Amino acid sequence: MEVKKAMIQPIVTEDLPELQALYEELIGEGSNLAQVEAVFQKMRGNEAYHLLGYKVDGVLAGSVMGILCHDLVGSCKPFMVVENVIVSSRFQGHGVGKKLMLAIEKIANANACGYIMFVSSAYRKEAHQFYASLGYALDAVQGFRKML
Repeated sequence: MEVKKAMIQPIVTEDLPELQALYEELIGEGSNLAQVEAVFQKMRGNEAYHLLGYKVDGVLAGSVMGILCHDLVGSCKPFMVVENVIVSSRFQGHGVGKKLMLAIEKIANANACGYIMFVSSAYRKEAHQFYASLGYALDAVQGFRKML
């Protein structure tokens, strides 16, 4: 794949249709674009949210969201929760995911976060290998989720 121009930048409203398509690839179901736009506007007004996109020749190839969280435990350092890491199947294996994760880590470091945490579905073994290659360790904790 020959790349002319690639960059990481915050997601903007005009990116939402492409982002919605990436998320559909991630979870296998679509979203209501009007609802996505409404929630996105709320997120833009909250400095804790960092939604980044990686564009290759103007095409959204991947995205990651980091949310800064305050903490009242120990040294009270904030932490970051990472969600919705996605690289389009067309661009996997070209370093897009690594660049996105390093960019979100840079934001976490700039905000003095003590750690980054995220969950990944148990069946996503290739994703787990990817995260391990970036220095993330499978923690001894269990993830719990209750669908509401």
